[in-house]
Amino acid sequence: MTGIDIDAITAIDVHTHAEVSSRGRGSLSSELEEASSKYFKVEDGHRKPTLPEIAAYYRERKMACVVFTVDAEAATGVPAVPNEEIAEAAAENPDVIIPFASIDPAKGRAGAREVGRLVRDFGVRGFKFHPSVQAFYPNDRSAYVLYEAIEEAGAVAVFHTGQTGIGAGAPGGGGIRLKYSNPLYIDDVAADFPGMPIIMAHPSFPWQDEALSVATHKPQVYIDLSGWSPKYFPPQLVQYANSLLKDKVLFGTDYPLLTPDRWLKDFAALPIKDEVRPKILKENAARLFGFVKD
Repeated sequence: MTGIDIDAITAIDVHTHAEVSSRGRGSLSSELEEASSKYFKVEDGHRKPTLPEIAAYYRERKMACVVFTVDAEAATGVPAVPNEEIAEAAAENPDVIIPFASIDPAKGRAGAREVGRLVRDFGVRGFKFHPSVQAFYPNDRSAYVLYEAIEEAGAVAVFHTGQTGIGAGAPGGGGIRLKYSNPLYIDDVAADFPGMPIIMAHPSFPWQDEALSVATHKPQVYIDLSGWSPKYFPPQLVQYANSLLKDKVLFGTDYPLLTPDRWLKDFAALPIKDEVRPKILKENAARLFGFVKD
């Protein structure tokens, strides 16, 4: 159970990455790492924070953060940062880190067994999927065994949607295909697993309208605002965040690719209603994760 004091924090960043293990191993090839760093113009010293450094960084800012890796070993050949490391870091920093995990859908039933173990024994609260990097359609029935386990465990599923900076600029985009991350495929998942909360990560360019449609239609589908500076948000996303989706839009950065300092500076300039800002920054996530009750 989390040790986060909701009243003591200013925000919950629902989208941060563990980019390096305790042994110094990352989850991406050097080619993909280099391409993504150029794409996001990552500041020197921010590309590969350790888990203790992530905890210290967010504690200094009086924020909590969801941390996960991306397990795409079948497609990339590179092992992920171990889920257990993230969970152990959360246990050591329960005031700051909310542990999520990632399981490659290619692992099938073996992956589904891991879901139960990670939730039961390590306190993992959710699972991250990156369809473009993992090379699968979210509504592929082969992934349903994982969703069944996640729903049964009462955990959250996060899906990357839209354009990705991973592979951007590399020859052939590093072999990564954007088609897998159309948010409309998540509509099938939300219909088939109504008890599993889903976060669609990022402004879903070039499918923003599809994402807004799914989130307004399916009660358990949320949108996080990570991966983009708010100054680049499509106007319809801002409009819906201020109105129909004011209770379902979540603060997220994509740290370390985008820092909360930069994100919040640009968010302050958006025409977001005063009563909606605290919902986006903290209250919606606190309710979704069960830190507060309706």
